[in-house]
Amino acid sequence: MRRAAGVGRVHPGLAHLNTAERGATAARTLAEQADRMAAFGPDLVHISCGANDLWRTQADFPALERTLRRLFALAADTGAQLTTFTLGRAFVVPDFPDWSDRVHTLNALTRHLARDHDALLVDMWDHPVNSRPDLLSRDRIHFAAAGQAVMACEVPRGLAGLLGDRT
Repeated sequence: MRRAAGVGRVHPGLAHLNTAERGATAARTLAEQADRMAAFGPDLVHISCGANDLWRTQADFPALERTLRRLFALAADTGAQLTTFTLGRAFVVPDFPDWSDRVHTLNALTRHLARDHDALLVDMWDHPVNSRPDLLSRDRIHFAAAGQAVMACEVPRGLAGLLGDRT
């Protein structure tokens, strides 16, 4: 277990590094966060990336795929267990009539990269939480606290399954 950055209250020897930046595209994540992540020497890396790239007038999926492939490969090269998730289907964006297609494309890429890098995948697209009327926050895009809590519970649940598979 690494000992640097923030120290947890639940487990005082547990160190974490959160490199997330609100609104970051995949390219910005790769350029500004990947080196810090690699230098930290993590045991666990959660990759939540690509959704902000969908907000462009024309989503550049070939460029997004190249960038995400590099990001996943860099994270995998640390030797850490990777986790990631797909986007849910609970919201639509009227300004983008092809929004569902964009999300499907990103989710397919995320699933593929998770398989390629033995990452734990939390698939939120068909998760039952999508049918909750209170799922979305006020911005009608991000999950509200209830949705975030469900997603946050799915990661350790999946990790527990992985640990059970290894014993």
